[in-house]
Amino acid sequence: MKLRLILKVLLVSCLMPPVTGLAHHSFNAEFDIEKPVSLTGKVTRMQWSNPHGWVYIDVENEDGTVTNWALETSAANNLIRRGWKREDLPAGTTIVVEGFQARNGSPTANIRGIVLEDGRRLFSGNADELRN
Repeated sequence: MKLRLILKVLLVSCLMPPVTGLAHHSFNAEFDIEKPVSLTGKVTRMQWSNPHGWVYIDVENEDGTVTNWALETSAANNLIRRGWKREDLPAGTTIVVEGFQARNGSPTANIRGIVLEDGRRLFSGNADELRN
């Protein structure tokens, strides 16, 4: 009797989707494709993570104040496949970013890609796929 109950519980648990998969958001839920942004700033850090990597940059505003922007990329593995390297974005590197602002108006964006100081372009692959 106990064995049957244990087998049923195991069977049901194997058929359930993982909870972490439910936590992922869609682009349209968080970002606005009608609000493109182009930012120039200095990298403060790069977070290689899944399901999205993050680039943080300090952007100088017109009034001289500085805002730290959080820029969502695709997953770390996707970035590597698109040619990104960990050594491309050390703190202090100036980059130009193209992307789409968060719907809540915060200094957060989903990035299509960046242009490095040497002119190289790196594409994230997130919002870029929505335009095609």
